[in-house]
Amino acid sequence: MPEISQLLGAMISYYKGDPKRINHFIKVHDLARTIGKLEGLDNDTLYTLEAAAAVHDIGIRICELKYGRCDGDLQEQEGPELARDMLTALGFDDKVIIRVCWLVGHHHTYRGIDGWDHQILIEADTLVNLCEEDASREDTESAYEKIFITETGKLFCKKIFDL
Repeated sequence: MPEISQLLGAMISYYKGDPKRINHFIKVHDLARTIGKLEGLDNDTLYTLEAAAAVHDIGIRICELKYGRCDGDLQEQEGPELARDMLTALGFDDKVIIRVCWLVGHHHTYRGIDGWDHQILIEADTLVNLCEEDASREDTESAYEKIFITETGKLFCKKIFDL
């Protein structure tokens, strides 16, 4: 299996010259990995989660070029094919590719959560987005109530935002 660090390197090359986007996916990856480990995910699920966290926003650039915007639904539409191409080129297993592409295609879908990898990806992305967007206390508390399910994700949200 390819190392996740290879995938992170490929994503840094993909987003060359865009430090904001590079910083974002690295932070999401690190939080997802940490939450996954603390929640006791098995190694295979953790590996898939890490890969998905690395490429979760791979569709943003093509969305901006094609549509002039990068709404979550457009990212979910455009991202999986790009993720598949990158993961295939790096030699990821088909089973991992299928799941990562599904996660990329659902990382802004908060209903019908399918698995801990999906939940943790959403929690990690939400934590980073709340920080980057300098969200209000009200918005942060709302996100806490509506999104966070894992004990670790809840704890991190409380501690980071002093809830």
